[in-house]
Amino acid sequence: MNSPGDVLDLINRGDAGTRAELARRTGMARSTIAQRVDALIEYGLVEESESGESTGGRPPRVLRLNTERNCVIGADLGATHCRVALLDIGGTLLASREDPLLITEGPLPVMEHIDARMHELLAETGRPIEAVKAIGIGVPGPVEFATGRPVNPPIMPGWHEYPIPEYFRDRYDVEVLVDNDVNVLALGEHRFAHTDADHLLFVKVGTGIGCGIIADGRLHRGAQGSAGDIGHIRVPGSGDVLCRCGNTGCLEAVAGGAALAARLTAAGIPAADGRAVVELVNSGNAEAGRMVRDVGRIIGDVLAGIVNFYNPGAIVVGGVMAQVHEPLLAGVREVIYQRSLPLATHLLTVVPSGAGEEGGALGAGRLAIDHILAPDQINRALAKGPGVPSSAKPPAATR
Repeated sequence: MNSPGDVLDLINRGDAGTRAELARRTGMARSTIAQRVDALIEYGLVEESESGESTGGRPPRVLRLNTERNCVIGADLGATHCRVALLDIGGTLLASREDPLLITEGPLPVMEHIDARMHELLAETGRPIEAVKAIGIGVPGPVEFATGRPVNPPIMPGWHEYPIPEYFRDRYDVEVLVDNDVNVLALGEHRFAHTDADHLLFVKVGTGIGCGIIADGRLHRGAQGSAGDIGHIRVPGSGDVLCRCGNTGCLEAVAGGAALAARLTAAGIPAADGRAVVELVNSGNAEAGRMVRDVGRIIGDVLAGIVNFYNPGAIVVGGVMAQVHEPLLAGVREVIYQRSLPLATHLLTVVPSGAGEEGGALGAGRLAIDHILAPDQINRALAKGPGVPSSAKPPAATR
């Protein structure tokens, strides 16, 4: 607890707001605290102002994150959309924008789109490119987190092992974090909507089905980053329904939005995709509503085993199909509470997403913030000397 990174962590968490409080919390000498704080101020991460309440003498100088000079970008990529958000390093959303964008267009057009939108948001909020300290990106496919490269993503042709981080590092010399979209959604949900749920599952039900895991307040990725891929758990009794992964009977091939749309179409109720299913349910189509509840039961059967194994405090359901959360969650809850152990479900909540449409971009931004404010990262940065990341090349053309 003696490094500059540890000092910044105390300031960031609100555990210490003055030099005197830092000295009391850490036990360090005031001279050592002064060295740590002065280094953080010189680097531009902390600011100090006389806004504290006086106890009879001179008002104490209050320490806080320098949110004017430091911000991050969070980008949420889906199969057909791109949302880019600008947040300060305190986690406050400054601006965001969503556009229709096909992930199948390939890496370069999509990266150029994010690049252009980033500059637009910076101009909108009056922030220079030098203020961007990190970029977080969520993509709809498996990612090797250590390298930030997609690995054989089924719906992202041309993206296999594409060096996403290098695109931005080469231009702006910033940290770039890339993760699976369900992971960043789970992070966004935990940090912005369910802050008290330190053991949380975020289940995305869209064309496919995936799960992000928050364990003891931290995102759990597993050994190679594929933890939570529940969409490819085999559903007993599902027959030989072929999944896009090449196996049969996978959960997403049976209960995903595309599978549900196909079943409705086969029953004489045309539905092109999951969004069309949502429209049918919202318009009062009884058969669509019944099928959605049945799908909820199938998903609930898989989740019941996970509840017994992991014992989450909350299950949050998002994605396109969660827009009809009443029948979907009714089916999920029915089976979970029937098949999971009473102790595991005693305080369990099963709820729709609370972070809303911004959740993925917020989570990607939070991924970036957590990285640059990590104590070890701060210590490495300060060891290189004061300053901010180098300036940028011109932005790519707006799409």
